[in-house]
Amino acid sequence: MNRNQRAALLAATVVVAVVAFLILKPGGDEQPKTAAPQTSAQQTQAPTQTQTTQPATAAAQRIVVRGGEPVGGVRTIKASRGERVRFTIASDVADEIHVHGYDLKRDVAAGGRVSFSFPARIEGVFEVELEQRATQIAKLVVSP
Repeated sequence: MNRNQRAALLAATVVVAVVAFLILKPGGDEQPKTAAPQTSAQQTQAPTQTQTTQPATAAAQRIVVRGGEPVGGVRTIKASRGERVRFTIASDVADEIHVHGYDLKRDVAAGGRVSFSFPARIEGVFEVELEQRATQIAKLVVSP
């Protein structure tokens, strides 16, 4: 075997080994890749955001309806997109509570209460009302 043949055989062996490694390595492309952290003079600041597995929750609000009207006037419920919106309505009148835009509806009995909990996926301003009375009791504001 001459020198050129040995070099060609060695090159072919290396190519086969690399291809075999790429095909047989555990995890494949769908696995997250982790690398050892690299530090440099530019990487001196600590991370500014913590990753969480659950979306943030906007502060839960309680709305009281007396005589078919919201006590204290129309309430504003604020949330950022991606947060979980939570509020409870206690009512002395029976009606259907409707969150417009999200098209969520829940019946509330006279003297009862009903709770809503849902992800803020749609940005905008939405009316929450006593549906049969057509009375706005809250305003949901979802910002980016």
